[in-house]
Amino acid sequence: MALKTFKARSQGMRFRVASTFEEITEKKPVKSLTRAKRKTAGRNNQGRITTRHRGGGAKRRIRIVDFRREKDGVEAEVKAIAYDPNRSANLALLEYADGVKTYILAPEGLKVGMKVMSGTKAEATVGNCLPLGQIPLGLFVHAVELVPGQGAKLARSAGTEAQIMARDKDTVTLKLSSGEVRLFSARCKATIGAVGNKDWGSIKLGKAGRKRYLGIRPTVRGVAMNPVDHPMGGGEGRTSGGTNPCSPWGQLAKGGKTRKPGKSSNKVIVKRRK
Repeated sequence: MALKTFKARSQGMRFRVASTFEEITEKKPVKSLTRAKRKTAGRNNQGRITTRHRGGGAKRRIRIVDFRREKDGVEAEVKAIAYDPNRSANLALLEYADGVKTYILAPEGLKVGMKVMSGTKAEATVGNCLPLGQIPLGLFVHAVELVPGQGAKLARSAGTEAQIMARDKDTVTLKLSSGEVRLFSARCKATIGAVGNKDWGSIKLGKAGRKRYLGIRPTVRGVAMNPVDHPMGGGEGRTSGGTNPCSPWGQLAKGGKTRKPGKSSNKVIVKRRK
């Protein structure tokens, strides 16, 4: 992925950094692999706001991504690299030898015309999906399953990867992008390579309006509110009134632990990310 800057013909263009999309080869998504996206504007089925600062935004369709890679032993050809408005990573359109088409996450280095495969017979090359127990030590993987057969859950965003550190009889140790070292079942599948589009984090929208295209509404600081609206509101001049940083409902915002102490996955974490 390459980035481009713009001449400052307006204040919105002055600091904008955007993608060139030069690696995208698909002009139109495969309609059978998409579905409508229902907008909720952050509200639940009772109409109450459960996620603040959501609403509006451009229309999108959800791309159905194959996170299970269940067609073992069937070779597929990469037909196109596709853009997905719902995630930071790009997608790769695969066409299997039996004519079935699917989308997968596009790893770094995967090009149109390359062949990929999943299953125990696949080689450990970019884009192939294998059980963790068969992947050589030191290789980087992405789209890692937490439970065998459940589908990929970890290392799915742009530029992320996990490294195979060690292997035991039934377990494999992976180091995640966050620095966490964790145990996985050797039967869990993962795809070889790192997720592509690694420069996505350097994109700058340039203006508030582009944030609105994404369906994100403005966020107001608590200290700018009145005391009736926020615990940190009010006061003469710019002050937080001696209140610790918190949410509108008084929950502390800095330094507090959010992970449940008795969580069942604690036993598979070898080293915490902090």
